[in-house]
Amino acid sequence: MGCAHGKCCLPQGGAGGQGRRAAGGGLPGGRGGATLGRAAVPGADLVLEYATLTVDGLYPDSPGRESQDAHLVATRFAGDPDLHLFAVFDGHGASGTACAAFARDALPRLLLASSSSSGTILAADPAAAFRDAMAGVNAEMHAAAGVDDSMSGTTAVAALVAGGALHVANVGDSRAVAGVWREGRVACEDLSWDQTPFRADERARVKACGARVMSVEQVEGARDPDAEGWLADEGDPPRVWARDGLYPGTAFTRSLGDLAAEGVGVIADPEVKSVEISPSHLFFVVASDGVFEFLSSQEVVDMVAMHPDPRDACSAIAAESYKLWLEHENRTDDITIIIVHIRDAQNSGPAGSDKANCSSTGAPIALHTVQSGLPVFVPSEANHLNGIAATPSASSPTERRLSCVAPSPTHPLLEGGKASEASRPTQVEWHSKEGGNELERLLQLQRPLSC
Repeated sequence: MGCAHGKCCLPQGGAGGQGRRAAGGGLPGGRGGATLGRAAVPGADLVLEYATLTVDGLYPDSPGRESQDAHLVATRFAGDPDLHLFAVFDGHGASGTACAAFARDALPRLLLASSSSSGTILAADPAAAFRDAMAGVNAEMHAAAGVDDSMSGTTAVAALVAGGALHVANVGDSRAVAGVWREGRVACEDLSWDQTPFRADERARVKACGARVMSVEQVEGARDPDAEGWLADEGDPPRVWARDGLYPGTAFTRSLGDLAAEGVGVIADPEVKSVEISPSHLFFVVASDGVFEFLSSQEVVDMVAMHPDPRDACSAIAAESYKLWLEHENRTDDITIIIVHIRDAQNSGPAGSDKANCSSTGAPIALHTVQSGLPVFVPSEANHLNGIAATPSASSPTERRLSCVAPSPTHPLLEGGKASEASRPTQVEWHSKEGGNELERLLQLQRPLSC
């Protein structure tokens, strides 16, 4: 969800089904254009297998509109075989595409500069490195002659695998979430928290900077302007407005760019979360809010767990997200997904997957040995304020199709055998526009969502 005068308030007229497609270049491939890669993490004896997919949004009255999403994958980052960077950027406003592309290019460069100038800051203090780099991206975007970020900008969520640790920096409402084996099922572990006016702390912060927080209906006088009972899935969300004008109208409280919004507290300072990669961590997902607008973190994790190949999971999630957008509105947002499986280098499953007993009948998988002291997932205040449930709602189309949440017994995350080590030169993939195929093709690519 972007700014009121950007992608979210483009004309919404026209036939609801007109031109319904996963727009873009129509990349070839049996999985809707999803790409696959592998990277070794020798210092932690892990292998990452990752897939990426971007599907252009559908805007019936703006058929030539460019995708405003961008993403990057940089393995062996900074020449270090134990560092691997994955990031998604969701632009908004008239110059959203340019803002997302600028951030995609600048963030890795500034992280490298921070590491070079400060010795080992990236490895020793990744939170500080991310904060410096995000601030640098923001400042450079303001100064860039070719990017008008006065009323445009981008969200950013970046995940850095650093040996046996995972560090996630988030600015805005794109999201990162991990799938973690707990008590016989795959549970979601939030790696970021959406920064929106739904959050009481973020709402108070921008108000202290002089902002008004109201939905479009409140601004237009259709609702009490002082009411704060917004519901995440009903009507227009609360937005940030200047005290004396109808701008910027952002549905997030942090971003890169958005120069005019900085005066009312929309900042570029990321929230950073660091976790140790444990034997229970199966995978993580980094995605734009085109995915999470109508799917909860748990629903996304459930879908990833059902698909042995991360490319199939990307296509299934994109298709479900696309379908849900069109059930609620006559357009869709751009959808970008990165899925990273975490595997033990000594077998095809995640660290500790030799403890998994896979039933050939598809029954829930039990662990021979359960680690003590594993954290229990508890929804944070931020999740509650953002309307994110720890489990799918009873009315969710996805939840109705899922018979269980244990991975398939043939899932490579839980199979034995030795994984081939993927030691390769540093490679960087970054795309601001990577198409999918038609919605019907994406839907056909989904495997049955059952165990």
